[in-house]
Amino acid sequence: MRIAQVAPLTESVPPKLYGGTERVVSYITEALVDLGHDVTLFASGDSKTSGKLEAVWPRALRLDPGIRDRIAPHMLLMERVRRVADQFDVIHFHMDYYSFSLFGRQETPFITTLHGRLDLPEQQPVFDVFNNAAVVSISDNQRHPLPQAKWLTTVYHGLPEKLYTPQPVEQGYLAFLGRISPEKRVDTAIRIAGKCGMKIRIAAKIDAADREYFENEIKPLFSLPHVEYIGEIADQDKAAFLSGAHALLFPIDWPEPFGLVMIEAMACGTPVIAFNRGSVPEVIDEGISGFVVEDEIGAVAAVNRLNTLPRERVRKQFEARFTSRRMAEQYVDAYNTVIRAQKRARFKVVDGAPNT
Repeated sequence: MRIAQVAPLTESVPPKLYGGTERVVSYITEALVDLGHDVTLFASGDSKTSGKLEAVWPRALRLDPGIRDRIAPHMLLMERVRRVADQFDVIHFHMDYYSFSLFGRQETPFITTLHGRLDLPEQQPVFDVFNNAAVVSISDNQRHPLPQAKWLTTVYHGLPEKLYTPQPVEQGYLAFLGRISPEKRVDTAIRIAGKCGMKIRIAAKIDAADREYFENEIKPLFSLPHVEYIGEIADQDKAAFLSGAHALLFPIDWPEPFGLVMIEAMACGTPVIAFNRGSVPEVIDEGISGFVVEDEIGAVAAVNRLNTLPRERVRKQFEARFTSRRMAEQYVDAYNTVIRAQKRARFKVVDGAPNT
């Protein structure tokens, strides 16, 4: 199958540091190539892939201080893909609703994986109008705000099986990994660790939009004796960081569509203690890969039960549910579904005659 993968230009594929969507695009692309498909990746020029790279912009926009208009490069990206669309059997977009209007007017089948939050009111009219664009959710919970969307399937994120593996290190802290923002609630994670009398290590990115929140609300907490902030870490550092943790704390305060860090922890054999929000109950198997709790009290109690979760079993649950190969195979099924639908539409019988 000839497949186009279209990634945002904000980060490289895979990203140098933080960047969940671009990371998943890389995992999908590499797994599809391993399955024998002909894959072209449309992304920034500093991306790396075993498929064919179509570099639309020289480097990732987040790392380019000269970029002031981030929409313009993405407009070029859409047009570049449109001009070669007939060279592919299917096009897979990872850019929210950017593709709906332009690509709804051409013949190559396409799908869009929605990676972000969908509970914003301004999105409602978009999906009211473009209700024939096939979209893929990354959890069933993610769909709730947009029942009118044309949901094709749900495909959970996956990681290359050997990307992160349990490391032979001693566990000595609770971990927080990801991004410092109000909805991620690193302050809650710090309180949980404090109530447990345990050290917490925080590996997290600070976006410019969250800088004021960090300075006013979070930075003062870093002076607490049980808190260690180590900053944003790269892929090669995650296995050791997560393997050294008794558990990953995921005390989110928003409807997280998936939460990639949960399966990164599981790949390292590290249990996850997560608040019951968004996709969490779909990702964490209670009492197997972690605990799903309602509040800080429940999280503290869960920390005291971590000895009931063998780390080998956590790792096996990752292997059973969240590998990139499994994810790619499910996407191939989705591609075949839209290809068949396009063929039926193209040869639909109207008044007894084929409409070609």
